[in-house]
Amino acid sequence: MNQAAKSAGIESVWRGGISPFAVSWRKLMMWLFIITDGLLFAGLLAGYGFVRLASPRWPNRAEIFHLDFIALMTFILITSSATMATAVGAARQGRPKTVVRFLLLTILGGLSFLGCQAYEWSKLIGEGARLSTNPWGVPLFSAAFFIITGFHGSHVLTGVLILSIVAVRALRQRVSPEGVELAGLYWHFVDLVWVFIFTLFYLI
Repeated sequence: MNQAAKSAGIESVWRGGISPFAVSWRKLMMWLFIITDGLLFAGLLAGYGFVRLASPRWPNRAEIFHLDFIALMTFILITSSATMATAVGAARQGRPKTVVRFLLLTILGGLSFLGCQAYEWSKLIGEGARLSTNPWGVPLFSAAFFIITGFHGSHVLTGVLILSIVAVRALRQRVSPEGVELAGLYWHFVDLVWVFIFTLFYLI
């Protein structure tokens, strides 16, 4: 291929059209959303790290959280990511019943995670944790906890709603493989964010 042909090919990609960057507009928009939302989570976690390092003392998470319970929540979410990947694979193979089955399993995993998170929140609120105060003497600790985990929880809830819509459409055989894949991209992103939250907030 000569230089002129290469230049024409690159120019056609950058001009956009029906398939910019060799992907559909829907997938491109999803990736742009994931990147911008990922930067938002990165900002929240970076702010948490700054506040924690700037504080003269910080509560011992092992004395506040039940890490075995948090590990269970993480396992549930990672497992749901595996079921989501299976649903995407089934959609590409044209197996709608398998798609619906594994979407329902993924939804169940998301609801189980949210139930565990609601229990964790209710436990800490019962112990006196609020956005502006908590029994452990560092107000920003509970503020960071509620903001970061709450923001992530809202993403999980949104994902459950999206997967429910996709499951209904798949049951009626009205969803494309790309539609299932886009929902999967969002769900994998939510799972990946939780891995960072789990590591930086609960473990380190």
